[in-house]
Amino acid sequence: MTNSNTYNGRFVMSAEWDTQSGIQLTWPHQATDWQPMLSEITDTYVKMAVEIAKREQLIIVAPQPEEALRAIAEKTGNDITENIITMKCDTDDTWARDHGFITLCGNNGSRILLDFRFNGWGMKFKADKDNAINRKLYDAGIVKGEYKDNLDFVLEGGSIESDGRGTVFTTTGCLMAPNRNQPMSQDEIESELKRRLKADRIVWIDHGNLTGDDTDGHIDTLVRVAPNNTLLYMGCDDNTDEQYDELKKMETQLIMLRTADGKPYRLLRLPSPDAIYGDGERLPATYANYLVINGAVLCPTYGQPENDRKAMEVMAQAFPGREIVGIDCRSIIKQHGSLHCCTMQYH
Repeated sequence: MTNSNTYNGRFVMSAEWDTQSGIQLTWPHQATDWQPMLSEITDTYVKMAVEIAKREQLIIVAPQPEEALRAIAEKTGNDITENIITMKCDTDDTWARDHGFITLCGNNGSRILLDFRFNGWGMKFKADKDNAINRKLYDAGIVKGEYKDNLDFVLEGGSIESDGRGTVFTTTGCLMAPNRNQPMSQDEIESELKRRLKADRIVWIDHGNLTGDDTDGHIDTLVRVAPNNTLLYMGCDDNTDEQYDELKKMETQLIMLRTADGKPYRLLRLPSPDAIYGDGERLPATYANYLVINGAVLCPTYGQPENDRKAMEVMAQAFPGREIVGIDCRSIIKQHGSLHCCTMQYH
């Protein structure tokens, strides 16, 4: 399995496809926004949990973790739960990608766990309980490494992508959005990202925000990094689609991008899902919100057979040798997220 996390013998933010020690899920419950559709979203989380726990350790954070284990065991029997660790913890919501630790890896299995401040995507939603999860996980000994307090800086895991070799991708839409790190300038934010993530360079994507996206344009809804200088990105062929112009501008920018050694990126274009609506508003469905795990890629699907198939074919090109597993994310999208948003990997 490809490992880039000992780049030049120093700490670096791991690439998602590097070998993982586990995945975190923060489980939905009655006190979250999922309450009206708790059975439906729980079924989706069980499907994710099963695919993860078959391949690596799964960490479940929940106020009542025994309910999560019971739901999983009902579908699979108890064998799979042997690969699951739980932590009882109060939570506001379920978006582990954005409140979870960001892992830096070095030689000999050493790691630094970066705990950034999560403030509900610019104070749009309550987040105090979710922002406290990392410290509780660490104090309980469930995640291991050197704890590093970065709570003076707002940063969500979904807003950054790493190639594991010193390049980190992000979006101006999110990191320059209100109530994140103002009054810092873009140059100042870039300097902080380089220092805190131990990155050589930051690549800013300037276009592509999706309608209905609460995150102000997270990179993991738009452009993803894959091995061998490959970028997967959300394309759009329908020039009547309200997202067409922004995604076209993003595509043009990606064509012009160069790697750290001056070469063009290999670009793989993901289809846009057909528009999905809920309560009269368009929801930010995207195939870019996939999750790479040990031996597999979990691909969000939306009950659109042709588009779903095309997306999984593109992922197979980007990640040869890994099983591509579809997870129906029509439930998750109702709360404006998708599969990657629900998870956080540890290396």
